[in-house]
Amino acid sequence: MWLLPFPPRLRPAELAASQVPRGDSSAGMPGCPFQPRPCSCHWQYLPSHPTAMPEALRPPPAAGTRGVWCLVLLALAGDAAWQPCRIDADNRTGLCKGQDLVRVPRGLPSGLHSLDLSYNKLQEITAGDFASMTQLRHLDLGYNNISRISPNAFLSNPLLEHLRLFNNSLKRIPALALQPLVNLRWLDMSNNLYRSVALDGIFGRLQQLRELSLGGPLLRDISRGDFAILKDTALQKFAIKSASSLRRYEVGAFSWLNTTELWCDMALDESAAALPLMLRDLRGKPLNYLRFRNLFEFTYYTGDADPFDGLAELQITKLVFYRGKFNENLLRLALLNVQRSHVRDLALVAIDFARSPWQNSSSMEAPAPRLDRLLLQDISNPDVLRFDWTFTWFSGVAALSIINVNFNYVPCDAWGEMRNVEALDISGNRLEDSYIYNQHCHYEGVMPKLESFVLATNQLLSLAVVATLTRTWPRLTRLDASHNGLGSLQETCQWSSTLRWLALHHNRVTAGTFGCLPTTLEYLDLSYSQLDRLDMDYFTRSPWLQELRLSGNKIKFIPSEWRCPRLEVLAIDGNSFGVINHGSFINMPRLISLAAGNNPYHCTCDLYLFLEETWRRGRPTLTDWPHNWTCYHPEPLLDTAVAAYAPRPLECNVPALVAVAVASTVVAVVACAVLCWKLDAGWYLRATYQLVHAKYGRRRTGATRRCSYHAFISYSCADAGWVRQELLHRLESTTPPYRLCIHERDFTPGRWIIDNIVENIERSAKVIFVLSRSFVDSEWCNYELYFAHQRAVGLGSEDVILVVKEPIDAQGLPRRFSRLRKMLGTKTYLEWPHEPGRQPFFWLQLHSLLGSPGGLGPAAGEEETAVDATT
Repeated sequence: MWLLPFPPRLRPAELAASQVPRGDSSAGMPGCPFQPRPCSCHWQYLPSHPTAMPEALRPPPAAGTRGVWCLVLLALAGDAAWQPCRIDADNRTGLCKGQDLVRVPRGLPSGLHSLDLSYNKLQEITAGDFASMTQLRHLDLGYNNISRISPNAFLSNPLLEHLRLFNNSLKRIPALALQPLVNLRWLDMSNNLYRSVALDGIFGRLQQLRELSLGGPLLRDISRGDFAILKDTALQKFAIKSASSLRRYEVGAFSWLNTTELWCDMALDESAAALPLMLRDLRGKPLNYLRFRNLFEFTYYTGDADPFDGLAELQITKLVFYRGKFNENLLRLALLNVQRSHVRDLALVAIDFARSPWQNSSSMEAPAPRLDRLLLQDISNPDVLRFDWTFTWFSGVAALSIINVNFNYVPCDAWGEMRNVEALDISGNRLEDSYIYNQHCHYEGVMPKLESFVLATNQLLSLAVVATLTRTWPRLTRLDASHNGLGSLQETCQWSSTLRWLALHHNRVTAGTFGCLPTTLEYLDLSYSQLDRLDMDYFTRSPWLQELRLSGNKIKFIPSEWRCPRLEVLAIDGNSFGVINHGSFINMPRLISLAAGNNPYHCTCDLYLFLEETWRRGRPTLTDWPHNWTCYHPEPLLDTAVAAYAPRPLECNVPALVAVAVASTVVAVVACAVLCWKLDAGWYLRATYQLVHAKYGRRRTGATRRCSYHAFISYSCADAGWVRQELLHRLESTTPPYRLCIHERDFTPGRWIIDNIVENIERSAKVIFVLSRSFVDSEWCNYELYFAHQRAVGLGSEDVILVVKEPIDAQGLPRRFSRLRKMLGTKTYLEWPHEPGRQPFFWLQLHSLLGSPGGLGPAAGEEETAVDATT
């Protein structure tokens, strides 16, 4: 199915017109005026070919509506509307890989530097396909079906440096098309269908060429002059591929080559004698790397001649055999020649190894070449290790790699033969604890030079077994035991004191495993090992640790007491902790690199302050910042990038917050002090104290409140004459008389005046305030007013009678008279009239407020007399 967008930059009429030159008669069909409104759909799913449309979706035979023809025209416009390539933002790289293209797309940016058209169905490259791409440097046309390239195909691409034509259908080398490419450095034309690899003079002009690959499945003959034009071209790599069985190699064919690497993908099952000829042609060349693929593809070599004769005369230092069939005899011949050659790096990869049935242990001595590195990889038959029934061919190897060879047992004599091995890699096999360490073997003194040991991807479970195996190796510094099942057992381990580097990632490590780890390490990797917590005691006992990797575990928190004074690199990304702060790494003074992303972070001030401190100091460097740092808590910040977390200015700034709090407190205290001064708060405090003290003193003596007076009269000394002549005279001369209390007559001599005031106010049924300007100025009157108001709060404001002797301004009263102002504003008061005619009504009102006289207890003096009489 094609996803066809309606082209936004072409008007419908223009789009229809663009299809006319293709010979499509439907563009002029009546009844389909190509207008935007009837074709308002922007996307339609259409089959890649009309015949692929399901029967249910095909239009009826008589359908001639405007919408149906619009869909037809949209299908015809598919090439112009559909862009199969991904172009980068700079218009320099185009990726059109695997789009089933049958021709090079039109309209690609002219400024492209790299274009990938591999894995398509291209059949031909025409002169105009790349004419506009004058800046093209890299072009990949591999894995297509190209059978023809126009001689002018690359005429506009002189800057092209990298051209790949691998795995196409070219029947001849397109020399004319390559002629303009004077800057070409890398050319791969192998696995095509041409039968000859003869290069004409055009290749002599490609002086910048450094890598060249030729040949294909139909190449059966290599002639002497095929590569003669390359005699002056200094190649870095030359690769040749032939048919499954090369028929003829003419002497001198490789003598023209001037390359440092030679890759031969050719089977010599029927022409094994050609191999010595090729090797002799390479004498005196700067060749240092030689690789054979499928040297014997279908049969094991059983001839008497030495096919590797001449290898010792070459300068090569690395020899690779990839795939192909090897028996003991062929391998022995190869090793004998390697032993006499300059080869120091030998690799046997994915070969099909078989025993020679007529060979036995008493036949011929096994060769032991001196090699810097021997690689045995992806070999299904582990018998290759015991070549010639011995392990002696390992005795001269410095770096031995036995990877994915399916062996599961190490005989005792194998350890002894590896006496010169400095690096041993036996990863990807089937070794178990009892198979790799045999208690009957003698390990003391074996492998005295071993420095690096790789045990990765086996079936080991016991860390103690690994420790015991390596304990006697005096120079061992590196151990890789990753991808096993180590760590789940509770064990005690004894390690070599020289071990400095240990990789245990992808195992089953627990907190108890730390008790089995060596304390001499400088590097430790426990990543992806299901570790959920740390053992802090181990880090205290490991003073040399400099790099620690704990990625991809289940660690739930970072201990604040984590001490590791020499640690420089720490990776704790991909765990389960959410809290991290400055104190987490305060005991790691040398920490310079930290990876801690991909954790469920709590985006709080602790994390924010840690990041602020990190940026301020410039260390440690957060190597995975910011891409993998995400907030998990609180909920409003879920999935928010930590880099976007920005708390309020004072939320996480502790010094500023303290400064603001102190300043606010000072301002509040000053404001309260000013307010108290303005509102006479000191006076109120003193008055309250006096009141509480007086009441508490009376309660302590056991006195109880009894009304001995009808009213307590509070007045200023300036108003004493009016009180005695008018107020007392009128009230005390009635029948029965009112009993009144005034301070100058009824207070008990010698007692504290505040006690007198409080006691007599409480022993009076009413309190009469004689208000005048002198009353406001009297301090004692202020106390009496305050105490009376406090009493009124508990007993009711009806006990207070206000008598205004002379007019006063309520709003002009001092602040401490706020209660008086409120009472004057809300309570009806009596105003003394100066006119004699109105005074009788005043006395009538006052009598009414006081009530009828009578019903009182004994007066203060009488009460004391009664008490004395009873005693």
